Parts: sequence; structure tokens; C-alpha cells
Amino acid sequence: MRLSLSTNWCNTRIADGAAIAEKALSLGFDELELGFRTPVEQVPGFKAMLEKIPVGSIHAFCPVPLCAPHGHPELFQLASFDPGERALARAHIVNNIRFASEIGADTVVLHAGRVAFSSLFRVMDSATLRTAFAKGGKKPDDARYMRLLRKAREMRRKRGRRLLDAFIVELEAVAGHLESAGVSLAFENLPYLEGFPDECEVAEIVSRFASPSIRAWFDTGHHRVRRMHGWIEDDSFTADASIFAGMHLNDVVDYEDDHLAPGDGKVDFAALAPLAKSVRHVVFEPNASVSDDALARGLALIRRIFA
Repeated sequence: MRLSLSTNWCNTRIADGAAIAEKALSLGFDELELGFRTPVEQVPGFKAMLEKIPVGSIHAFCPVPLCAPHGHPELFQLASFDPGERALARAHIVNNIRFASEIGADTVVLHAGRVAFSSLFRVMDSATLRTAFAKGGKKPDDARYMRLLRKAREMRRKRGRRLLDAFIVELEAVAGHLESAGVSLAFENLPYLEGFPDECEVAEIVSRFASPSIRAWFDTGHHRVRRMHGWIEDDSFTADASIFAGMHLNDVVDYEDDHLAPGDGKVDFAALAPLAKSVRHVVFEPNASVSDDALARGLALIRRIFA
């Protein structure tokens, strides 16, 4: 199993791409994932190090588009009810597919978008649900929280079905680019109820295309956040490893998306070993505050658990 490091960990602390690659090597990583915080200026350094440490995947949108003030995974949303937004996202995704092929990566990880579930008379989102969850003592079966969650789920489900048709059309438009480049587009599970596609939707999308170019991507911390808040209706989708191109190893203490090093939170990585052994990419995605020592301990832990 080849273990990869997301450059999001240090893109903003280390200016030179080659130096980032050397740091990953010194810690014991086998590959890199170029994160969405990667500026164009760092790319030559990564290319210079490809023989020592290859780039297995990139996280859209990478490198940071020149039109953007900073990197973010949802600069553009392919899953949107706005045709203009979808067209803009499609153009940048095609650019990312070309870049992935150019640098030798076989997967582009994507935050596809969000499905709002506010109503005409009530503003409601994941932040609203988190507040209600906290007031209910952080118990998923709290009566008030459950009533709110049922309403949110129903609106999210209906709007998700409407968005799915438009999203499929957009995927058909980029499928040819993926196939000619030999690159997969993988949709990440997101740590809020609005996240699209959800567990059921991504399984349907992958099934409908039946192509190695359209895959899912599993984030361990995002999954825990969703499960702890009761936002997952079908937890069985991880049983089918064939739909996943890879996974982010992201540890979480309780209910927030902390992006800690493995072992510093409560994610059960041992239970995820079968999935990790079945996917092409296993990527550490710590936040910038995670120390070298914590990351090294996490890497040793994962090598032992997944051995």
C-alpha cells in the first residue's frame, strides 16, 4: 500500500514545491496529493521531484486558478441549479483533468457542490442543525432535533433528485476528457447535510456511468461528522469498495471536521482497513497545525493497522 500526503498540510508554510516533496519523503510518504491550496508557482518544484515522489492525485481546484484570491475546494460547483455556475465549474474541471494527466496523477478529487434545504419561510442549513443538535445535548434521538432533521432530510432528498439529472448531463460533457486523459473524477463525501452527492446519490452516479473514470472518494473524518449528527441514511455504501478511487485519512475528535493526524481523534481506522486495502489512493490530509511528530506517529499507526 502506497501512502500519500496532501500538500494542503504545508502549501502555505513552505513556498517551494520541491521542498514540500522533500519534507514528505523525509516523513516516510510514498506519494503526494497536490491540494487545492497549491499555487502555480509551486508546480515546477513538484515536477522536478516526480522521479523521487510521484503525484498520485490532485484535489480540485489545483493549481489555484489565477482568477481566485486563494484556494478553496468549492470555488466552482458542478452540482448547481445555475447553468452558468455549472459551465464555469466544468471549464475548470477540464483544466484540472489536463493538469492531472500532465503531472502523472490518475485522479481528480472533487467537492461537487451543495443542495440547499431552506424553505421560503425558514432559513435552515447544517449550521442550524448543529445548533439544534447541541441544544439537544448532542443526542441524535433528541425529539426536537429529530423533527428538524426529518424536515431537512426530506427537502434535501427532493432537491437532490432534481439536481441529479442536471449533474449527470454535466458529467457526460466531461467524460470524454477523462477517458482520453486516463484520469478519474472522484466525488468526495462532505461534512454537511447539503453536500452533494450523498451516499446514495454517489452510488447511483457511479452505477449509471459504469466507468472507471467516474468514482467516489471517501473522507474518514467527513464520514464521522455526518454519522455523529445522524445525517447518513445509508451507511452501507462503504461495503462496496469498487466505487471508490481513494480515501482521505482525516481524524476527528467529536462532531467537527478537525483534520487531525490519525490516532489523535476517534475515527476507527481499523474498521476501515478493508476499504483502504482495496482503493488506489490512501491520502493523509492533516490541517496545517498538525506537527511533524504527530503526522509521523499517525503514519506509523496507519502502517501498523493497515499492514
